[in-house]
Amino acid sequence: MKISFFVSIRKKTWLTFCGILILTGLAGVVVWPGGPDIKIGKYFKELKYHLGLDLQGGAHLVYETDVSKIPLQEREAAVLAARDVIEKRINVFGISEPIVQVTKVKENKRIIVELPGIKDVNQAIGMIGQTPILEFKEQDNTPAPVLTEEQKKEIEVYNAIAQKKAEDVLQKVLKHEDFSNLAKEFSDCPSKEKGGDLGWFSKGMMVPEFEEAVFALKKDEITQKLVKTDFGYHIIKKTDERETIKNKEKIQEIKTSHILIKTKSERDYIPYKDPWKYTGLTGKQLKKSYLEFNNNTNEPQVGIEFNNEGKKLFGEITKRNIKKPVAIFLDGVPISTPVVNEAITSGQAIISGNFSLPEAQELIKRLNAGALPVPIKLISQQTIGPSLGKISIDESCKAGKIGLILVALYMILFYRSKGFLAVLALGIYTIIVLAIFKLIPVTLTLAGIAGFILSIGMAVDANILIFSRIREELKAGKPRDLAIEEGFKRAWLSIRDSNVSTLITCFILFWFGTSMIRGFGITLSIGVLVSMFSAITITRTLLKLTTLIKLKPQKIKT
Repeated sequence: MKISFFVSIRKKTWLTFCGILILTGLAGVVVWPGGPDIKIGKYFKELKYHLGLDLQGGAHLVYETDVSKIPLQEREAAVLAARDVIEKRINVFGISEPIVQVTKVKENKRIIVELPGIKDVNQAIGMIGQTPILEFKEQDNTPAPVLTEEQKKEIEVYNAIAQKKAEDVLQKVLKHEDFSNLAKEFSDCPSKEKGGDLGWFSKGMMVPEFEEAVFALKKDEITQKLVKTDFGYHIIKKTDERETIKNKEKIQEIKTSHILIKTKSERDYIPYKDPWKYTGLTGKQLKKSYLEFNNNTNEPQVGIEFNNEGKKLFGEITKRNIKKPVAIFLDGVPISTPVVNEAITSGQAIISGNFSLPEAQELIKRLNAGALPVPIKLISQQTIGPSLGKISIDESCKAGKIGLILVALYMILFYRSKGFLAVLALGIYTIIVLAIFKLIPVTLTLAGIAGFILSIGMAVDANILIFSRIREELKAGKPRDLAIEEGFKRAWLSIRDSNVSTLITCFILFWFGTSMIRGFGITLSIGVLVSMFSAITITRTLLKLTTLIKLKPQKIKT
């Protein structure tokens, strides 16, 4: 039986080479400046480099927490609850990709807040420094003011004119007149300056009537009739749609333009009346909240306990609100509205609302954030301007280019053809790593870029070690193909041990470091992992390929 080992090895090598080319091509598309985002069907992922605070500018704030008055067993939970409240406040402030984390310095707990791209630092500091406000409110049943007959007539006339105007504009739209120009001319919405463009939004962000109409449209379709909401009459055009991932869930997003013809309503004449009124019961009187389970259904419930003052107030409130809801507000937002079944004078109560376990735990966390506010003190503030970040990026890119050129020259001059192959492998390595940074995505900091540049040096070091072992095998008189195999085998143990020890260090940096130090650990670890692939697979394949090209197939009998 004859087996062509040479042909088998040759085929395997060429297949590996083709795989490397495909991988490099795909990575190159991802890395290419202004390259396309990923869109597969309705799935959408925006591809861009995420810059850290030191590169895009912003504020770095460090707060020290005072947990001296909190029981020892509850301190950890109290600090984490304070962190969550701070993060929630920052999100309301509209800052993209903030970082809020807890760190420990000796026995002190600190909360580090990073706000990339922030313009008004003082406003953000003021917002973060507020204590969470927990309130219990009851329904306000006082009658609301009513419209006069004259006001009703005025609303009727105004809205009739608005409807006629909206119908006229709709006819222009249906005659295929330019939608953007019509929005600029007739719309009463501030978006008219952008041709009526409302940008991207998902379900739950618009009023129900508007959402029902726009989600029923196909791309580039326009509503054939007016859409009436509390704001007025809308003519809606769906311009695009995509599926993106937020909080690890797939969400459908719609891009829309519209023309709004405003109408008048009761709220234009009568001030808004809050349906809930203040009771005097707040988080100051809440002692703690805790998790319980219903004895019959085993569903999670939230237990609350008041201090003596709260116990008295809560008893009075529940007594006058039997069979009525009492709303629990945190930071002005209702988080639960349980119905009172009987007067509660024990100072304890159960909130049941068909909660899942995570929902109940989240509610407890938020309640305790109000009930156990952790005093925080700003001890460090650092503001980085965007121009400084741009300078850092430019200087880092310049250093990286010079370093790559010098390393490439050294490898080619010292190792000749093998050095050229190593430089080629290094180029492929760089493209793959940069693609991974975009796909994950990795938040790039100045330290992170340093980690990436260091990983390039380690990739070169692996190649030098391999070439040294191959040279030793060649000096021992072994054939080129056998020398390559033996050289790689001997070098692999040293490369493996070196890289594993580096990865352990990266893990420690990531686990215990702040965000900027974590950036160094993440980029270095990714670089190390890819460098092992580069050295063992890419460089090895290129070397074997050059050897196979020079040889002729030989049949070996077995």
